[in-house]
Amino acid sequence: MYAFLAPKTLEDARGFLESRPNLKLLAGGTDLIIGLREGLVTPDAVMDVKQIPALTQIRQTEDVLEIGAAVTVDEMLRSGYLSGPYHALYEAGEELANILLRNRATLAGNICNASPGGDMLPACLVLDAWVETIRPDGGRRIPLREFFMGPKRHVLASDEMVVKTVFPRAAGKSAYRKKKRIRGHDLAQVGVAGLLGADGALTLAFGACGPTPICLDVFDTNTQSRAEILDAAMNGIAPIGDVRASKEHRQEMARYLTEAVLDAIEEVRV
Repeated sequence: MYAFLAPKTLEDARGFLESRPNLKLLAGGTDLIIGLREGLVTPDAVMDVKQIPALTQIRQTEDVLEIGAAVTVDEMLRSGYLSGPYHALYEAGEELANILLRNRATLAGNICNASPGGDMLPACLVLDAWVETIRPDGGRRIPLREFFMGPKRHVLASDEMVVKTVFPRAAGKSAYRKKKRIRGHDLAQVGVAGLLGADGALTLAFGACGPTPICLDVFDTNTQSRAEILDAAMNGIAPIGDVRASKEHRQEMARYLTEAVLDAIEEVRV
């Protein structure tokens, strides 16, 4: 049986990270609880971080938007901050599972789950987000473009905890589109996010099109046609076939959804 820990401060959490080598973190718990129930994870301790005030806050300054690691997706959607260039994050949140899970799931949990098809990840990537962490010897800032190592694998150390996700000040328009197998809540067969800057620079990110989410930001809509952008983007992804979709289906859906994202952000070049 595991111990249950409920720190009230970041310093208390840091102490548990140091003293409990086989520790699992509980924020939303939408993945952890299933793993515990089915015996897929067997920690010595579970640390509930929802009572740490610093992790439950959403804050916007002139330079950044910060979302605490214990903020639920529903709280994020209702915050009023996800408009304009952050709209892709709003659309991705609305696509995440259903209202019951959005009331529990957290953005940080979706990131740390590191699923190649995670709904929130493409939007976070086009917005150039990073996470900030704590660990016994300090902490660090990790750009999400350097965070994912493979399916369900990331760069966090075993004694490290994400405390917030940070988005730099952005300009332009963004959108997220997803293809799933059923009308109800389901993981993405393919997910695509895009951010079009005021200068015409276009960033695209893809979920479920490789072993990690893929971010491509080499497009200039002032000099490239839509066809050129689509061809280059499709050459930058590497979908596989599995139980959710064939490789060929994913490739076609990635092109279709990329066009839908471009339409949504009013990219009118043809």
